[in-house]
Amino acid sequence: MLTTPGKATAVAGTGFIGPVHVEALRRLGRPIAGVLGSSLEKGQRAAQQLGLPRAYATFAELLADPDVGTVHIASPNRHHFEQSQAAIVAGKHVICEKPLAMNMRESAELMTLAKPQTAVTAVCYNIRFYPLCLEARQRIAAGELGELYHASGSYMQDWLLKQTDFNWRLLAEDGGALRAVADIGTHWLDLVQFITGLNVCEVCADLKTVWPTRLRPAGGVETFAGRPAGLADSPRGLQPVNVTTEDYGSVLLRFGGGARGCCTLSQVTAGRKNCLRFEIAGSKGSLAWNSERPNELWLGHRGRANEVLIRDLPQLHASVQRFSNYPGGHNEGFPDTFKQLFRAIYAAIDGDSTMSYPSFVDGHREIAICDAVLRSDCEHRWVNVEL
Repeated sequence: MLTTPGKATAVAGTGFIGPVHVEALRRLGRPIAGVLGSSLEKGQRAAQQLGLPRAYATFAELLADPDVGTVHIASPNRHHFEQSQAAIVAGKHVICEKPLAMNMRESAELMTLAKPQTAVTAVCYNIRFYPLCLEARQRIAAGELGELYHASGSYMQDWLLKQTDFNWRLLAEDGGALRAVADIGTHWLDLVQFITGLNVCEVCADLKTVWPTRLRPAGGVETFAGRPAGLADSPRGLQPVNVTTEDYGSVLLRFGGGARGCCTLSQVTAGRKNCLRFEIAGSKGSLAWNSERPNELWLGHRGRANEVLIRDLPQLHASVQRFSNYPGGHNEGFPDTFKQLFRAIYAAIDGDSTMSYPSFVDGHREIAICDAVLRSDCEHRWVNVEL
């Protein structure tokens, strides 16, 4: 039973990522007051499955709960703006899944609304919190790579490979005008900017929709759940739906300070379930990381043997060690990044003003980059990122 008003958390969203939030919060010992689904029935089913005290009928009911001091927004993209706005106005701390909003106007309004508030407003760029990504940032900040020349990499998935793969994220009215770039590309872009300390200033993009018409099964498909049992590859009986969002994209990048970069993004690469890779090159050395081998950081040298740093507490920078909880050889992965992200955010909520976490400012910047990417592809030219 909750006894401290305003100290509990509520989670809006019961799809793929909502339960991930719940699990991470439990691992941190944070009380969870309840969950909100897209319908009361879905919310009640999720509350029962997750062992939560209650399901809210509406977002207004969630905000009215005096026990709730922090709101996690893990709902579809089209709800992020209005739910974040309402939660800020209600005086709640807000932790929103990416993208922060559907367009720059919305994200700018949220960023402005959040500034005068004392509440914490954060965006879930969880990949920052793999320990070796934090370690890479520390090494670059310490000058180990020297002057940064360029960053390259990719983020590949295959869950939308087939024409019969379908999810709400495919539809511009639900997910936004961009998909591969906004859904997974913003993770790569945020991560590389975070690690290098450099901001993307200009982009030149080439996007492609592999399946302009997809075949939607009745009821859709949950994210990463695959097709419903018994659904064959045959298009018979499936509803054709026009798709304008991209399945693939490559983006050339210019960073402030002169460094260059490029990234390739795909949700139609067979065999790649969730693979983010980056390599950063500098005048003294380079480093590379792969999310499918998250406990290894490759360190490249010119005049001596290359190295692979295995995540092990004594080998990590002191500031990184608090975000790595298991000894070397005991691998930490995707669920742990949410725990560590929330550890940082809730430390700020508890009053630690030194804690770094992805904020609404970062969320707005990512949407500004997406806007530039979309304009670049449409106009076939380099486009400045305008905040």
